Amino acid sequence: MKTIVLGASNNTHRYSYLATVELLENGHEVIPVGIKKASINDLPIRNSYPEDEDVHTVAMYLSAENQEKYYDVVLKNPPKRVIFNPGTHNKAFECKLKEIGVEVLHSCVLIMLSNNQY
Repeated sequence: MKTIVLGASNNTHRYSYLATVELLENGHEVIPVGIKKASINDLPIRNSYPEDEDVHTVAMYLSAENQEKYYDVVLKNPPKRVIFNPGTHNKAFECKLKEIGVEVLHSCVLIMLSNNQY
C-alpha cells in the first residue's frame, strides 16, 4: 500500500517526519513530497507530486492554502483515500475528492498506526 506524505519534512520535530518514519517501520511504501531537498532515513523527499504512481493514500500535512497547488495533480491521478491530519482540513478540496469517489478521513496517521487502523 503506497502512501504519499504531502508536506514531508526532515525536521525530526514535525509530524510529517514522524509519520513517514512510522509508516516505513510498519512496512508501508512511502513517497515523501515536500519543498526542501532532503531525506528521511535515506529516503529522498521529492519536490514534486508523482503523477505516474499507483497511490493508495495521501497523508496530508499541508495547510489548506498550501494544498491548492496540488489540486489538479491529485485529482488527475486520485488515490483511494486522503487523510487530513489535524490542522489540514480543507472543505473545498475534500468536496472535490469526494465527488470523484476518494475516501476522505479527518484523522491522524500516527494514531491510526498505533491503533492498527491504517
